[in-house]
Formats: sequence, C-alpha cells, structure tokens
Amino acid sequence: MSNEYGPHAAARICIDAGDAQGALELWRHSLGHGGINSLPLPDRVVDGVRGLGPRLVRIFIQEFFNIYPERGRFDFSRLDPYMQALARTGAKVMAAITFKPKPLYPTVDQRVWRPNDVDQWQQVIAELVRRYSVAQPIVTHWEIGNEPDIGEDGGCPYLIRDGEEYGQYYSMTIEPILRTFPQAKVGGPAMAVMHDEPLLGFLKYCRRTGARLDFVSWHLYHSDPGRHAFLVEVADILCRELLGRRPEFFVTEWNRRLGGSTEDAAFDARRAAAVAAAILDMRRAGLDGSFYYHIWDQTCFPTDFEPFFSARGVANMVRHWNETPHRLGLFGVNGEVRPQYFVYWMLAQLGDERVAASCNDRDVRVLAGRSGSDICSLAVNYSLDGSADRTAAVHFSNLVVGPKRVTVYRIDSQRRSCGESLELHPVGPSGGSMTHPTSLHPVEQRDTCARDELLCEVLLPADSVALIRLSDTDAEAGQ
Repeated sequence: MSNEYGPHAAARICIDAGDAQGALELWRHSLGHGGINSLPLPDRVVDGVRGLGPRLVRIFIQEFFNIYPERGRFDFSRLDPYMQALARTGAKVMAAITFKPKPLYPTVDQRVWRPNDVDQWQQVIAELVRRYSVAQPIVTHWEIGNEPDIGEDGGCPYLIRDGEEYGQYYSMTIEPILRTFPQAKVGGPAMAVMHDEPLLGFLKYCRRTGARLDFVSWHLYHSDPGRHAFLVEVADILCRELLGRRPEFFVTEWNRRLGGSTEDAAFDARRAAAVAAAILDMRRAGLDGSFYYHIWDQTCFPTDFEPFFSARGVANMVRHWNETPHRLGLFGVNGEVRPQYFVYWMLAQLGDERVAASCNDRDVRVLAGRSGSDICSLAVNYSLDGSADRTAAVHFSNLVVGPKRVTVYRIDSQRRSCGESLELHPVGPSGGSMTHPTSLHPVEQRDTCARDELLCEVLLPADSVALIRLSDTDAEAGQ
C-alpha cells in the first residue's frame, strides 16, 4: 500500500479482534478536583463530566467550607451545594479530609495534627460521614489527609512527616468513619513524594497495630509516562515488604510536570498526548485507580485560606493558582474545553472488553477494546525526548466478514477543542451551543468491506492521540 501522507516514519499496529484479554475497566482512570475554592462545579462542567461517565471522582474537603465554626454547631451551607454538584456528574466521591476546625485547632500551625479534643474531632467526622455517606450516598472512599509530607506546600494544613504520628492521626479519624459507615473504603496518606516518610513508617504502623488500610495513595506531577508506571512497582515492593500485603493503589492527583504557562499552551496537543500515554502506562503497571487533577481551573481567594494557613502558605496558593496558574483543568476558568477532555471521551469509547493490540514502534502506545460489535483502538504518539510524525498501518485480524465503517478521531496540533461546545474542531471554530460530548468531528469516516482482516493507514502526527473505530454496517444502507 502506497504512503499518501509523505515521508513520515512508519509504524505497524496489530489488533486481533479474536483475542479477548479480559475486562478493560478504564473507568478506573478518572478525575479529581478541589482544594482551591468552595465554588461548586458550574452546570456546563457538570454536564461535560457526566458525559464521560465517571464512577468515582476525588475531592478535598478543606477548612474554607467552615463546617464546624463553633463548638456544638455545624454549618453545611457551603459544602452542600459543592457536594450536590459533584453528585450530578453521576459519580461517587473519594473525599480527602483536609480541614482544621478553629474550635479544635485554634492555632495556625501546619505541624499541629492532634486536635485539642479528640472526642469532639471524632464527632465532627461522624457527622460529616453521616451526611455524605449515609443520608446522601455520595462519598464511598475517605482519604485521610493530603500530602502530609509537605503540608501547606501541598495545599493541606497538616505537616506530618513521622509515620507513627500520621498513623495515630489516621486511626483516630477512620474510627468514626467506619463506625458510622462500615462500607466505607479508607486509606492514605496521599503522598507528594511516594517513597518517603510518613508512608514508610505508616505501613509499619498498620502492620503492627492492624489498622484497616484499604488503599495506599500518592501523587505525581511528571511528564514522563514511564515514571507514573514505575511508582506503581515501587509501591508494590514497599507494601509487600513493610505492610505484608498489597492494598489497592490510587494515584489521587497526577498530571504533567508543574509549571506556569500561557493560555495558549493549555491547548497544546502535547499535553493531551502525555496524559493519554501516562494512563496507558499506569494501566499496564496494574494501578487500581488514578484521578487526573483537575476538572476545572479556579481562582484562589486568599481570604478563604487566611484563617487556617500561614502567610507563607497563603502566598504560595496565590502564586500557584492566580499569578502563574498551571492551567491543568479539563475545563478552563471560564469553561473552555481543553484537549485532555477528549482523551477521557476516547477512553470511554473503547468498551468493556480488551482485545489484543500491539505496535512495533516504542513511541506509539496502543490499547484496543470491544464496544458492542465495534472494535476501537486508541493510539498515542508521544515521546518524552521529542515526538515525530508517524503513519500507522493498522492491521485488524479475526474480524466478522462483511461491510465495515472506519472512523478516526484525532487530537493534534491542528485540532482544538471549541470554547463554546464540547466538540473537536479545526483551528478557528465558528462556535456553537452546548452539545452532547460524543458529537466529535472525525478526521476520517469511510465505508469499506473486510474479509477476516483489514488494513488501513492512519496519520499519527507528533504528540497526537487517535481513536480508530471499526464498525459493522448495513451493506444496503451504503448503496
């Protein structure tokens, strides 16, 4: 077959529709949000996330929700609409406990982790769980703390570097959770640097005390997909050695390497390709779940943090989110749709059953699945050292004989998400109203006919993500 696309390097992708390899379970790779302000997700963002069909999203319950303003009094007026907006996405919630009620923590000091009244702390936790796990079945997973190894630098009011101390904080917090909602999954510590304290000492603490630990969690902001996979292997070694078993592993925050950027860079297709490559690598490494941080870019309001953060901590939050924002969101501050959104839409199209897929090019990652009678493949052209254009020869085998339709969707430098609609458009879109997120514009759609195999060529520009769908068609309909 001649190459019509020019002198690009060639890659060969093989997809064996007859080789089923078990459940795909890409819903395990989901989204995270929060920790910046108390604004609920706007309706546009709720609709967009719901279109992706997530089963679990991860959030922070920060002190700026002010749920316990004085002894004996609860106030859920800020947290209720926040949680209800999350519930409207159709997902359950993993909630990280990162608040310090002033009555129990009167001093602003990230090193203080023990409340002045443990019984009252446990009453507050029980009421929180009763409201959002029992009365409103929203939260199924409770994560204890957030980046305790770096404290305020990680957006959390707790700095707990000693594994034994974190274990004590963890135990006093999960006790009312499990007493109030025994079905809950509990875990932590949501490490900023996974293979360090307090995780190491905490694993020993759990083994010694028998403290329940359903999942171990950590974070990583790195542009190398292989690094994301490597930490899964490290966690497995540490848990088997120090805990004596392997609990579930969750990366509850992750993204590319942090750093400020311009708004234009937020729409760079290389970001989307890095996200897709990391997800495929984490899945290959056996990760139980990941939460891309984050759903929606937000503004930090300093007055929200001043009551429980140091002046340095407040300044750090302002720098990260207002002055040199990272622009990590699937949606921008004003609801602009970023290319990464469509990575998650593509993943959702692969279906529930994995089928065998491989590529002879190490810079092209592939994953394939069966969705009904369709065979769908995700191809990611990304290299940490610099990507190059590819032309992929995609070979499908063990097909059902008959008429087929080939449809290709692609995220690349020439195709941007439209700020007015959840669609892929060429550069310079004319806009439009909110649409269902599955109404993407394919780069190619054509009818063909297959015997038991089919070969097609697909362009994979540098730093691109492509969804290749092979569907059965009605022969008469095409005449």
